[in-house]
Parts: sequence; C-alpha cells; structure tokens
Amino acid sequence: MVALLSGGIDSPVAAYRLMRRGAEVVLVHFHPFPLLSGASREKAKALAERLARFQHRLRLHLVPFSEVQRHIIVEAPTAYRVVLYRRYMLRIAEAIAREEGALALCTGDSLGQVASQTLENLHAVNQAATLPVFRPLIGWDKEEIVAEAQRIGTYETSILPDEECCTLFAPKHPVTRARLEVVLETEARLPTEELLALALKEREVLTYTWPGKPLPEEPEGAFIMEHGPA
Repeated sequence: MVALLSGGIDSPVAAYRLMRRGAEVVLVHFHPFPLLSGASREKAKALAERLARFQHRLRLHLVPFSEVQRHIIVEAPTAYRVVLYRRYMLRIAEAIAREEGALALCTGDSLGQVASQTLENLHAVNQAATLPVFRPLIGWDKEEIVAEAQRIGTYETSILPDEECCTLFAPKHPVTRARLEVVLETEARLPTEELLALALKEREVLTYTWPGKPLPEEPEGAFIMEHGPA
C-alpha cells in the first residue's frame, strides 16, 4: 500500500503500524520545493531511512506540490484550501499506487486532532479516492502517537522544523465541516489532470534498504519485500 508521509509525528507511526502487520508500504511525500526550502524533503528522506529497518526495502516518492497549491489558492475559498490540498494528495498517491501495484492508501489522521481531521472533512477528502484509505491512528490520542514515535525512533526527526505543504498558505480559520458541493464546484475550475501529470513527472524516487542506504531508482513496477539485511 501507499502511505502518505508528512514531516510530522503521526504519518511515520501510521506507516510503521501497517508494516508490522505485514503490509508492503511505499512512501509518498509532498513538498513545497522550490517555492520554499528543501527541508521537508530532507526530513522525509531521514524518516524513510529510519522506517526501512522495519521493512528492509522501502521506496520513497518525493512529489513537488507547489504548482497544485498555486492553482488551489487562486480558485478555492480560503477556508477550503487544506481540504483541497489533501484531496489532490490522495489523487496523486492513488496514481502512484497504480504504478506500484498497491491496493490501498494510508494516512496518519487521528480523528479531531486538527481542523482537517474532523469527520466531515475526512469524508470530503475520502471522496477523491477510489482505493481504500486506511487510518491506523484514527482513534489514538497525541500522547499515544508520540510514545510510539519515540519507541520506533522517528520522533526526534519528526519534530525538526520544516515547511510542510499543508501549512503553506493555510487559512487562519479553516473549514471544519466541509461541504462536498463546494469542493466539487471549486475543482471544476481546476485543470486537475494537467496538475496531476505535472506532479508525477517532476517527482524524485529513492529506494532504501536496511540499514537505510538509498539505491538508484529501479525499473517500474511493484517490488517484493525482502527479509533480512540487504
């Protein structure tokens, strides 16, 4: 499955929880470079390197998202920006899932933790995907997630400062009960297919093996998880 990896505490833990149940996970990170610095890309690489020890072979897709955001900022009601960001992230992740032969998506959402993770907003975001979206942390509170991040060794990296896509131009008062009709009406004005194609074309792909050394990009297609050190 494809796991969306932010620079925060939650998403690496969500990916780990699925790895420990035997799922083969591919990571996708959305970054605002070159609009902002490459700090979030470097954090994603460090997190992938750490998580590789739990799967032993792990692919990371680094997807530029600033052009998608630029169009959303122009067309969307300000309060709806983050909901729309997340819908486009799911669409791009689903395209990568098709390439990888993945059967589901994964996010680090925890119900009600932030404005974008209310039940209404999660429902509006989910409508953009056709694959199942798994949320292993949906009923966890922040203290539980932090404790797990500390235990698996991702916490210290996750708390390093960076500039995430979802916080870029984030509204002061985001919508908490998104209306799907507003979302769909806004997306009708956006060149969705062109934006998805551009993001996919400009991405960088890295493969890690335990203990976390990046390898050259491999041929297209899903990989088979290998057991034991590379």
